[in-house]
Amino acid sequence: MRVRFDEQLSLLNRELLEMGSLIEQSIRSATQALIRQDVEAANAAIASDHEVDQKEKQIEGLCLKLLLQQQPVARDLRQISAALKMITDMERIGDQAADISGLVIYLADAPYLKKLEHLPQMAEAAIRMVSGSLDAYVNKDLELARKVMDMDDVIDDLFDVVKNELIGLIRKNADNGSQAIDLLMIAKYFERIGDHAQNIAEWVEYAITGKHKGEYLA
Repeated sequence: MRVRFDEQLSLLNRELLEMGSLIEQSIRSATQALIRQDVEAANAAIASDHEVDQKEKQIEGLCLKLLLQQQPVARDLRQISAALKMITDMERIGDQAADISGLVIYLADAPYLKKLEHLPQMAEAAIRMVSGSLDAYVNKDLELARKVMDMDDVIDDLFDVVKNELIGLIRKNADNGSQAIDLLMIAKYFERIGDHAQNIAEWVEYAITGKHKGEYLA
């Protein structure tokens, strides 16, 4: 019985990594579409969100099967419960990557007000957070999970830089306002992706320790 259960847990890990790969690619695709003002790539990134949604349902079904058929306790129960929480944040990351792509399409007809320096940096930091949090889950690496949580400060700092730059452009010329607001919205989506990646890392910490946001949940 335990051998079969361990096999199913390994399958869960593989499925989570696959979903993680999908959302990492979604972020990369949205970012490349943004940099190149590539409408075709943006539309493809939006379409790929359906695949993320399907993977969420698949993993949810696997988790529920494990809970109902195996009736796990202690650490095994935390691992499965954490996975159910993690896929919710992962699905939202996919949604936000699609939202970025939607704005890219809207912005495609005019040159950018300035070189996009910090938005790609936010994207890369977000991808590292997603990848790190999932590696921490699979390897039960508490130190890595906590490093991922700390990385959210990098994205928050970059968001502040982008916000201040865009506000400065609006102050110089009110005609910059429309595009500046859209670029600020994109920055906000990247900042939210970082928040969701931080949430994933917090659920990894719970899976390992039983502690989440300062409270022991067993």
